[in-house]
Amino acid sequence: MFKGLSAFPLTPASADGVVDTDALQQLTARLVPHPVTSIGLLGSTGTYAYLTRAERRRAVAAAVEVLAGKVPLIVGVGAMRTDEAVALAQDAAAEGADAVLMAPVSYTPLTQDEAFGHYRAVTAAAGLPMCVYNNPGTTHFTFSEALVQRLAEVDGIAAVKMPLPADGDFAGEIAQLGRDGFEIGYSADWGIANALLGGAGSFYSAVAGTLPKQVTALSSAALAGDEAAARAEDDKLAELWALCKARGSVRVMHAAATQIGLIDTPLPLPLLPLETGEQDALAVILEQIDATV
Repeated sequence: MFKGLSAFPLTPASADGVVDTDALQQLTARLVPHPVTSIGLLGSTGTYAYLTRAERRRAVAAAVEVLAGKVPLIVGVGAMRTDEAVALAQDAAAEGADAVLMAPVSYTPLTQDEAFGHYRAVTAAAGLPMCVYNNPGTTHFTFSEALVQRLAEVDGIAAVKMPLPADGDFAGEIAQLGRDGFEIGYSADWGIANALLGGAGSFYSAVAGTLPKQVTALSSAALAGDEAAARAEDDKLAELWALCKARGSVRVMHAAATQIGLIDTPLPLPLLPLETGEQDALAVILEQIDATV
């Protein structure tokens, strides 16, 4: 399940944080016919950090019910405290998730040893495969190479979701960090083509959770090694990538899902929607790439 393309849907919820499970099931079910190898629930795009434990559990139950085992479900369990993350991981397991994903969420900056202990404890308690979520742009925590290698040796830790390498050397990073039973994958959708053509075996996509047809056309070509086709699909999405880079994928995907009629719920405050000009630009992009329900 930690190979191929993982699609991360939004988590529609009311202004007071109650998950719209019907809308969530629709968002999740529409991913199944597409070539995604897993679905990532309650990731950053799924605004997990803005939901209570009870609502996160409701979201997992709803997704498990509608998927019915058709596609593996990876559930985000990040939380500030280790005991809270343990509880969330146990909730996910109890509801039928296939794996968990966790970012090192913290207010006080973590040391490398603190992060290691956090992951080891939550992985042991979850009893499910763990994917380490390395997302320094959000968490402001930097995983050292040594820490990733230590985590790769922990029983139950099966994968890492990496940011795009600054030097673009995917093959070199994979060779340095990878080992049997530990999959190196990447995120930040504008890097899909380069990552998969560069040797990555997996990619975690925020945009695929809302626009699966467009993203899987790109990922399937790249995974098949068809560079010309992959570059052509990537070029079609260039304007969308630019907007995601400028405004954040969660805001852009929320606006996209709203415009094409998938959701009618707000972003969780204090997050604000795209401005009018950005909404207009997105509408043009969605029409150009034939994005519909």
